[in-house]
Amino acid sequence: MIDIDDIRARYQLLDEFLGERGRRLFAANEALAQGYGGVSATSRATGLARSTIDRGIAELRAGANAIGTTTRRPGGGRKPAIVHQPGLPAALEALIEDAIRGDPCSPLRWVSRSQRHLVKALIAQGFNVSQRLVGQLLRTLKYSCQSLPLRRRGPTAKPAREATNQIAMPSSRTSMQR
Repeated sequence: MIDIDDIRARYQLLDEFLGERGRRLFAANEALAQGYGGVSATSRATGLARSTIDRGIAELRAGANAIGTTTRRPGGGRKPAIVHQPGLPAALEALIEDAIRGDPCSPLRWVSRSQRHLVKALIAQGFNVSQRLVGQLLRTLKYSCQSLPLRRRGPTAKPAREATNQIAMPSSRTSMQR
């Protein structure tokens, strides 16, 4: 009989140290050690799909490390947005050309337009972008992403100023005493 709790305990000890490949190989090794029904038991204990464990078993049986020391094969992972949309940096530069602030000779340059407005303008031009992507592109183009100091602090940053702007009204208590 296969003890799922033992497999789960061993997996939980190592889980935070393993990448996706390490998890797959660990689960495959456990499944092979359990024999018949090991894949199903390991899948229940670890939460990994049976197909993932089967791929791990195939890797273990092959005996060769096709990937090497890296986690993914060469070329694996998501391609940068610039690869899919090559005109994006030029379009962004054209949008911020008249909104550049700071000394052009200084390494610190910043844009006075908000990232949200830049995103809307780029989407209107047909690009698929997000605010995070625009911020990353601005940083790669050596622009500082500044915001207004008041916006950073929030509306309640200066309570003294709010108190001076209010008109002094007699309290209801003094008017009741009359």
